[in-house]
Amino acid sequence: MEWKSLEKLDRPEAEVLFQKAFVEEQKLLDLENKNIGLEELKLLAEWEFFPKVEKLYLSNNQLGDSEIEALENLQGNVRSLYLNHNMLGDGAAQSLARSEIAKGLTCLMLEANNIGTEGVQAFAESKHFQHLEELFLDFNPIGSEGVRALAESRNFPKLEALHLDSTQSGDDGATALARSQTLTGLRRLYLCSNGIGDEGAKALSNSDNLKTLRVLSIWRNEIRDAGGEAIAESQTFGNLERLYMSLNLMERPVRKIIRGSDLAKRLKTLVMD
Repeated sequence: MEWKSLEKLDRPEAEVLFQKAFVEEQKLLDLENKNIGLEELKLLAEWEFFPKVEKLYLSNNQLGDSEIEALENLQGNVRSLYLNHNMLGDGAAQSLARSEIAKGLTCLMLEANNIGTEGVQAFAESKHFQHLEELFLDFNPIGSEGVRALAESRNFPKLEALHLDSTQSGDDGATALARSQTLTGLRRLYLCSNGIGDEGAKALSNSDNLKTLRVLSIWRNEIRDAGGEAIAESQTFGNLERLYMSLNLMERPVRKIIRGSDLAKRLKTLVMD
């Protein structure tokens, strides 16, 4: 079915479109890939059934910073907000960080946008994410400074899952997470494709603050033998259940050590080439 841009619809037609996209039993409004823009978001804010929406999908709409400003004063009960695969930059992140809608979020999906260090710094300084449990920032160029801002923030008291694949975090970012005194309740951490080497692997493996981890994903990095040995000997990963670490640079003997380690015996899942 093809969807016309709401800019071509009058208010009654727009409300019919919203109603068709609303799955009331799941409290879900699916507006993914529907040509949603600034005017559409303004109409959405006035839709009488919007307070019933707890999951809002706005992915793949080519939304930019100016469109996200419409969310700043959006009133509702949204718990999960999906904005992945748009064109959001630091301005959009700053708008979200001061938005009313952020105050109720438990899940925020921002994968595959263009948010950088300044945008993440705005998140780190915001008081609006007190209920956030899961944050997706994969494929955004936040860099090690952005990761450090998150790691040092005291404004994510309930965060349990942090997705940072392909964020240019490097060893410095991994080390910042390992040393975090505030993100001490993480259960799932995703750091694939970040150029992490032995330094970062050692920091994660020896962290006193990551003992709550259940899932660690470090695929496609640059971890060599020293980092692999640190992982095998880690006392930090006593509660780890799933470890994904394929496509690193460890030699066969070290991979054999990891497979024979006490850590491997405890794991439910170990994925390693």
